[in-house]
Amino acid sequence: MVMQQTAASCERALNLPAVLEEVRRRRGEFEKLTYVPLDIVEKLQAIGVYRAFVPRALGGDEITPSAFLRLIEAISTADASTGWVASFGVSSTYLAALPAETFTHIYGSNPNTVFAGSIFPPQAAGKTAAGYKVNGRWPYCSGCMGASLIGAGIKIDDSEPGGALPRMAVMPRNKVSIKHTWDTAGLTATGSHDIAVNDVEVPEEWTFVRGSPSNRSEPIFRYPSMALAAQVLAVVGLGSAREALDWIRTEASGKPSITGAPSIGARPHIQSEFGKAEARIRSARAYFYETVEEGWEAVVAGKEIPQEQRVRLRLAATNAASEAAAVAQSAFYMGGTSAINRGHVLMRCMLDTASVAQHAFLGIGTWTSAGAGLFCEKTPPGFP
Repeated sequence: MVMQQTAASCERALNLPAVLEEVRRRRGEFEKLTYVPLDIVEKLQAIGVYRAFVPRALGGDEITPSAFLRLIEAISTADASTGWVASFGVSSTYLAALPAETFTHIYGSNPNTVFAGSIFPPQAAGKTAAGYKVNGRWPYCSGCMGASLIGAGIKIDDSEPGGALPRMAVMPRNKVSIKHTWDTAGLTATGSHDIAVNDVEVPEEWTFVRGSPSNRSEPIFRYPSMALAAQVLAVVGLGSAREALDWIRTEASGKPSITGAPSIGARPHIQSEFGKAEARIRSARAYFYETVEEGWEAVVAGKEIPQEQRVRLRLAATNAASEAAAVAQSAFYMGGTSAINRGHVLMRCMLDTASVAQHAFLGIGTWTSAGAGLFCEKTPPGFP
C-alpha cells in the first residue's frame, strides 16, 4: 500500500512542474475561451488528478485527502480556474453513492473519468420502465467542457424511496447540451456554463441521492463527503492567495518605482502589510490542514467522526476561503496602481479568491451554520 502510494506521489512530483508551467503560460488563453481546454484536462488526468480517490482495485491511486488538497492548492498557484476544474477529481467520492455495479463500470473502464454536474435547481423527472425521463436546464456546471460524464439534478415522486431529496442523474456527455453562458470577472476559465437535457432516459441505477451513504468500503468513502466537497474548493483560494504574495515578494526584490519612490520591499507600510498577510494565510492554512488530518486519522482508525469535528471540518474550509480572499485583496492594494491593469496577476488573484469565497459551500452563511453546529443548534440541510 505504501509503495503504491509512493509511486503515485513520485509520478505527480515529476510531472507537476511542467504542467504548472504550461498552465501559467496559457491561462490568458483559457480566460478568452472561458474554459480549461481538453488538452490541459488530459494532462491533469495524466498526473493523477481524476483518479486520486479512485480505489486501487479499479486502477486508482487512493491517496489521502491531505495529499489531494495539496495537489489542488499547487495547481491553483498557477491558475485558480484550472485548480477549480482539477478539484472535481473529488467526484468519485460522491459517485460512490451510485450502485456498486455502476461505480465499478465507470471507474473500472477508466479510472481517469472526468465528471461534472449541476444539481440545482432539481427538475421534475418522469418515471419510465427503466428509470427516469430527464428534461431541463441547470446553471453553474463547472468543468463540463472537459467531462465525459455529466450529472443533472432531478426530483422524483415523493412516494418513491428518497423521493423528497434532490437526486443526480448521470449521463454521457453526448446526451447533454452545453450552453455557453459563463461570463464572469472571477474564476473566468472554469467553464461553469449552463447544461440542458431534452428527453434523455436515464436508468435508475445511474441516479443517486446527493450526499447519501457510499457503497464503497475504502476509508476515503467514510470521510465526510460534504466537508471534502468544501475543502477542495477552499484550497483553490489558498493557492491563488499564495501566488499573489509570491508576486509581491518578487516585485520587492529591487524593481524601482516609476515615481522614484523606494521599491515595494523598502516601504515600511508594505513591509507591515506583507508581514500580516503572510501570518494570516499561513495560520489559516495550518488550521485547515491540521483539521483535515485529524478527521482523516479518525476515519483510518475506524472511528465515527463526531458532530463537532464534522462542523470544524466545514469551519476550517470557510476560514481558509475567507482568509485567502482577504490576503489577495491586501496584495492587490500593496501592488499599487499597476495592479488595476486588466489581466494583472494581482487583479486576477483578488477576483478569483473572492469568487471562491462566494461559493455556497464557503459563503458568509456558513459561518452562521458552523456557529450553530458548535452550539448543537439546528443547521441547514447538508451542513455539516
